[in-house]
Amino acid sequence: CLYLLGLILGWMGVNEHSFIAVKPDGVHRRLVGEIIRRFEKKGFRLVGMKLVQASEDLLREHYWDLRDKPFFNGLVRYMSSGPIVAMVWQGLDVVKMSRKMLGETNPADSLPGTIRGDYCMEVGRNVIHGSDSVESAQREISLWFRQNELQCWEDSSGHWIYE
Repeated sequence: CLYLLGLILGWMGVNEHSFIAVKPDGVHRRLVGEIIRRFEKKGFRLVGMKLVQASEDLLREHYWDLRDKPFFNGLVRYMSSGPIVAMVWQGLDVVKMSRKMLGETNPADSLPGTIRGDYCMEVGRNVIHGSDSVESAQREISLWFRQNELQCWEDSSGHWIYE
């Protein structure tokens, strides 16, 4: 599968992958379809998706770099409080582009037209998570997905999206 080879070789460009998760507040507010629509309209390819109730252990590992922050335990409790839609998207500069689509972590700093700018009011309920680097994406994808849960498929619209 090109995806797995890409993880090993650290490919960039068209074969770049990002981990995106609709958080419990986004699922409960029924924003999943709108978020998927935005990524599809942008031209990214969905290669993995599942609805999960994440364990605290998984979330502590996922947010390991925030473990010393005062909000860490509250974040883990909140993220384990309801279902999460975990996704892997593929495309050219998908990590960088998806971060722009999400908006700033603090919705008050997010521009209208971004997901957080359009749907969020507070940092603690900011609807969505997105990998902040290619390396983070690789680590996060490996935490949330087994290799047989990721699909390798050719998108027939690719020549309409990429030169």
